[in-house]
Amino acid sequence: MATRSLNKVLLIGNLTRDPELRYTPQGTAVCTFGLATNRTWPPADGGEQQEAVEFHRIVAWAKLAEICAQILYKGRKAFIEGRLQTREWTDQEGKQRNVTEVVVDNMIA
Repeated sequence: MATRSLNKVLLIGNLTRDPELRYTPQGTAVCTFGLATNRTWPPADGGEQQEAVEFHRIVAWAKLAEICAQILYKGRKAFIEGRLQTREWTDQEGKQRNVTEVVVDNMIA
């Protein structure tokens, strides 16, 4: 019996840059942008409130990519639902590179 697994990401944050829309050689739209999420917590010693920011690389495909490019812009708040994906490649200098990104299934702005 196979065990079930789940790869799901839910983010609400602000865009760190304007979306970049490109097309693959096959004509499929792909849109990439950055999203920042913040979290705050009180320190254990009772001092000032602490804050941390996480930056996420977001990728949307096909019709959703075109919609993201049309309505999103730097600074706008967005809800992103998707999955994590890690890609690996060799750069022009022969160095191995990898990136983990959120592939969007649903977006609300």
